[in-house]
Amino acid sequence: MQYGFIFVLIIFFILSANMAISERCHPNDKKALHKIVTDLSSPNHMIYGDPNTDCCDWNFVVTCDDVTDRVTILVLQKADFNRPIPAAVFDLVFLEELILHKANFTGQIPQAITNLSRLKILDLSWNRLSGNIPSFLSQLSKLKLIKLSFNDFTGSIPDSLSQLQNLTGLFLGRNKLTGQIPGVLSGEIPKKMGLANFTDIDVSRNRLEGDISFMFGKNTSLIYADFSRNLLRFDFSKVEYFSKSLRGLDLNHNMITGSLPVVLVDSSLDRLNVSYNRMCGRIPVGGRLQELETTSYFHNRCLCGAPLHECK
Repeated sequence: MQYGFIFVLIIFFILSANMAISERCHPNDKKALHKIVTDLSSPNHMIYGDPNTDCCDWNFVVTCDDVTDRVTILVLQKADFNRPIPAAVFDLVFLEELILHKANFTGQIPQAITNLSRLKILDLSWNRLSGNIPSFLSQLSKLKLIKLSFNDFTGSIPDSLSQLQNLTGLFLGRNKLTGQIPGVLSGEIPKKMGLANFTDIDVSRNRLEGDISFMFGKNTSLIYADFSRNLLRFDFSKVEYFSKSLRGLDLNHNMITGSLPVVLVDSSLDRLNVSYNRMCGRIPVGGRLQELETTSYFHNRCLCGAPLHECK
């Protein structure tokens, strides 16, 4: 009798082990993912992943942690969902990366995104999301990268984003409306952002205003910055310092005045574009300034000197 009981226990453990092997997906994550599938599927479009299989086996869509088996990465991209982001996405509370790229999601970023306290990478680029860039994104304290480019966001950049001490990349380019509809991304870049730990920032093709020279200070960690095609207006000649970390700077198509500061000669810039502004004066000699293409300096009021024409 004793051996029979032991045999039953052994069979129980074997079956339990097999069940664990065959079904890694955590019940809470499975429920959320199945709800996402239901919300996004239609007769003409099925979401990636078979609801009848283990969600941890949904290659290229879901990644599970090897230890906890919780869903840590969700990727939904290159689709035409044409609807708001499903609420169930924000029930995947162990997510570290949320990539909803080029999927034609609409509506606003819901506050429920703050449920994702472990999130490090947020990529919502190339959708039709609208409304303001929400200040509550600053509650996601582990964020390292935010990509919201190619959407329809309006309003100003919330200065609360500067509270994200782990944030190194911020991409907000090409947020604007077309036609007669007003309300493009506007206003000044908050000065607090000059104290943030960004290494990459792209806010191109918006209607940002004011002076952004504080972004180049000694204490900044910027490596690449794209401020092109905005309404920025400041005297470039008054910039006294460029961070040694800065390698690329794009300021084309703004209303920047003054001349190129001499300190550019001592900078670490490999790429510089100041075309289509309102600058004058001689291009300083030294550094890599003469190695750049002439298109880097085109269409200013009266810039001169190599690689442009000689100064008169």
